Amino acid sequence: MFRSLVRMLCLSFCLLVPLQSTAQLPDFTELVEKQGSAVVNISTTQAVSRNALSQQLPQLDENDPLYEFFRRFMPNQPNQPNPNQPGPGQPNPGPRGFQAQSLGSGFIISADGYILTNAHVIDSADEVTVRLTDKREFKAKVIGADRRTDVALIKIEAVALPTVRFGDPAKLKVGEWVVAIGSPFGFDNTVTAGIVSAKGRSLPQENFVPFIQTDVAVNPGNSGGPLFNLRGEVVGINSQIYSRTGGFMGLSFAIPIDVANNIAQQLRTTGKVTRGRIGVVIQPVTKELADGFGLAKAQGALVNSVEKGGPADKAGIEAGDVILRFDGKPVEASEDLPRVVGGTKPGSKIAIQVWRNKAARDLQVVVAELSDERPGRQARGSKPQPPAATQFGMGLADLTDAQKKELKVEGGVFVDSAQGAAARAGIRRGDVILGVNNQDVKSVEQFRQLMDGMEKGRIVALLVRRGANSLYIPFRADGNG
Repeated sequence: MFRSLVRMLCLSFCLLVPLQSTAQLPDFTELVEKQGSAVVNISTTQAVSRNALSQQLPQLDENDPLYEFFRRFMPNQPNQPNPNQPGPGQPNPGPRGFQAQSLGSGFIISADGYILTNAHVIDSADEVTVRLTDKREFKAKVIGADRRTDVALIKIEAVALPTVRFGDPAKLKVGEWVVAIGSPFGFDNTVTAGIVSAKGRSLPQENFVPFIQTDVAVNPGNSGGPLFNLRGEVVGINSQIYSRTGGFMGLSFAIPIDVANNIAQQLRTTGKVTRGRIGVVIQPVTKELADGFGLAKAQGALVNSVEKGGPADKAGIEAGDVILRFDGKPVEASEDLPRVVGGTKPGSKIAIQVWRNKAARDLQVVVAELSDERPGRQARGSKPQPPAATQFGMGLADLTDAQKKELKVEGGVFVDSAQGAAARAGIRRGDVILGVNNQDVKSVEQFRQLMDGMEKGRIVALLVRRGANSLYIPFRADGNG
């Protein structure tokens, strides 16, 4: 009997140890209780004319799966009766409009009613309504919005409001738990949780925001809501999702709160956002390009063109330079540069380090103010002369005087055809090769000499003009890569 009791105790102990040592999932209840009241629902209305609507809506066949959606949720489509349409013999009152509505989220950052949200939530709104968790509603005033970062600041007339606390996104760790509160599909104060999937993400057309990527469930209506860490601090604003269906697929992106707060302070103070610029077009430094330029590793931002008379030009920065540091901050990747330059006050004199001819150089640049982008000018020019040489998989021809004048270049060779190694490297018909490893190319003959003088198998950087833009393309000197 004693032995049986010992066996039972041992079995019980063995079963209990794994249970006691198993890590528990975090409890979000206290965070939600303390911070949930500072999260608000934002609804907007916009007057839309029926003519404008008809221009925006797609023409769908009745068998199309989206037909039923538009029939039910979009008012008075061409395929359904229009109660506002006059009958026979009645005068036509003209096109009538309706109120388009949208929903989003936001959070209170000051007790006197300042609220942060996304710019796209309140974009083009005629009226913005904020509803608190206690069901009170207020008409909000738009203080300002910045489309580049998708941050907006609005204000309601109220006092003693609950507010959020800001955290430090720099201290976030990949794998750390985070919580979103918002109004997906209009369901107020919905709580979802997940982890930080990555930091410093760059998205297309979003050069000024190092996004926080999470797997927190975010859906339409969550936009503008806060992303909390487990200490109950806001570390980001939920802004975008990656989806092929329109719904959540495990990839959501938040604007770091330090970026958003900087924008909010400028909007509150001046009503607009100012950013710095230095007048360069850049591209990433690949491993092949790094080898061609003699860099120890792929880092920095490669300058492929410099605005004539711009800040970089005046500072002595040249096409082919690799920017390694800006204002003492390392530029690890090309996407880092727009962020640090954009965050610099216009008029500031900044130290900048570039890599040129296999050596680092220190320069000084005076940052200008970024204005709206101007559309690039497309180079035209007359038809090139017939190809004068075929080498490295490229049919090459010297530029005519008319082409040089149009492109505003003194030399270069026209690529009439590209196949084999050249095509695989990314060279296309119509490209103009302007340089080889920062040495200007004046003619086809000179280009051949430069390439023949390179060590066979070495990666060289070809400066290529394509349309209105320039870029560097890595290419093996023997043409076999």
